[in-house]
Amino acid sequence: MNILITGVEDERFERPLRLIANLFFEETSIYFTECNSVDLKVHIDLNTENRIEAKAALEDPETKKEIRSEYSRGWKPYETEKEGFRQVKTALSHVYLNVLQDLTGIRQKWGILTGIRPTKLIHKQNQLGTPREEVHAKLKEEYLITDEKIELMQNIVDRQLSVVPDLYDVQNEVSIYIGIPFCPTKCAYCTFPAYAILGKQGRVDSFLAGLHYEIQEMGRWLKEKGIKITTIYYGGGTPTSITAEEMDALYEEMYRSFPDVDKVREVTVEAGRPDTISVEKLEVLNKWNIDRISINPQSYTQETLKAIGRHHTVEETIDKFHLARQMGMNNINMDLIIGLPNEEIPELQHSLDETEKLMPESLTVHTLSFKRASEMTKNKEKYKVAGRLEIERMMNLAEEWTSAHGYEPYYLYRQKNILGNLENVGYALPGQDSIYNIMIMEEVQTIIGIGCGAASKFIDPKTGKITHFANPKEPNAYNLGFKEYTEKKIKILDELFS
Repeated sequence: MNILITGVEDERFERPLRLIANLFFEETSIYFTECNSVDLKVHIDLNTENRIEAKAALEDPETKKEIRSEYSRGWKPYETEKEGFRQVKTALSHVYLNVLQDLTGIRQKWGILTGIRPTKLIHKQNQLGTPREEVHAKLKEEYLITDEKIELMQNIVDRQLSVVPDLYDVQNEVSIYIGIPFCPTKCAYCTFPAYAILGKQGRVDSFLAGLHYEIQEMGRWLKEKGIKITTIYYGGGTPTSITAEEMDALYEEMYRSFPDVDKVREVTVEAGRPDTISVEKLEVLNKWNIDRISINPQSYTQETLKAIGRHHTVEETIDKFHLARQMGMNNINMDLIIGLPNEEIPELQHSLDETEKLMPESLTVHTLSFKRASEMTKNKEKYKVAGRLEIERMMNLAEEWTSAHGYEPYYLYRQKNILGNLENVGYALPGQDSIYNIMIMEEVQTIIGIGCGAASKFIDPKTGKITHFANPKEPNAYNLGFKEYTEKKIKILDELFS
């Protein structure tokens, strides 16, 4: 979809206008001057002399009817050009969203908000002491978020503060993410660092040597600085792809190198692929007091699993869940994905019916996102997915089911190109919420990424400024440079916690 915007020349508006257009159309391009092929023309008048006034108009290509929207508001006091620009951007976004909604008949429940972490908006206002009613009014007025989504955000914020009462005071602690980049096979929707482990033992050995080194050096730094660890999370890939012996050595290294692991609030290991779970590996998890694991079905329809490249059976997921239960695992998360190929309401209902038989402590409901580098995105014509209205009905079904079964939402995030412009929501039974998921989503403390493809997010304890740093995604590149990347991260940490 090529959209020509007239009346606006500032290139800084290209990205926000494109992101809004992407809520309605696939693969949108925004132009401020004539281009060879234009699908839609939108004219915007902007006046910023005494007030901010914006008007948008477009002609419906089919009916030739003109669609208009207007916005007028006085300037709010601002100290920087960035703050002033933001007010103008809001005005443009309002009228632009409104004309596209009227054109398509699609209402965006998240309004003009395209950010990944909506609940941060409420947390920020909480810390400023803003009354709840005022916060909600601002979300509705400034972002055009519906009451339904505001209520969801507020419920999640309240839940998070009950789970982690000191959420606003953990900036002087850190959490640890450990990335293990191997899987039995790579799923069609996946863009995480994930490499088929079969026949790659040499790469695995080299990677694990580097991973042990990173853990040792990071542990030494944490002990020297007297910094506590809040949570530890093993992700990937699939961390249970490596052998039981390799897992045992890795967790032994964790206890030896990191400070006070027995006092860490939560240690999670993703065992997402049931075909990687065995009695021996569960024994290792028990030995080292791993208190939370994920066993992820994604779907309970066998044809779907085959289509997305998950080479395990539905029965295997169920059997491995029961095995984990029998061996004492009492905090198990499971993931479902809404919108997988050829799935609609009946398939989701079947997955929820099967989930009811297991009742995991937490259930994360993802909405399929077409990530740029995934096999599914590169070959969209092969994968038939449900339409927007069906996706919304599926999400509503998931919300109703979780509520009826005692689960409450405790975190959410959104992604680009997510079906129906919806969200991913984590639900949990009382007392079973993942503290790490809260930490990573709300960005209240530094997350140190260790391992292949692990992304560190350094958050200044004094200012809240965020600095990103990522290890290489490819195992060979990681194996060649893990010492260098460890040194760089420690240098950043020295500056933050000096």
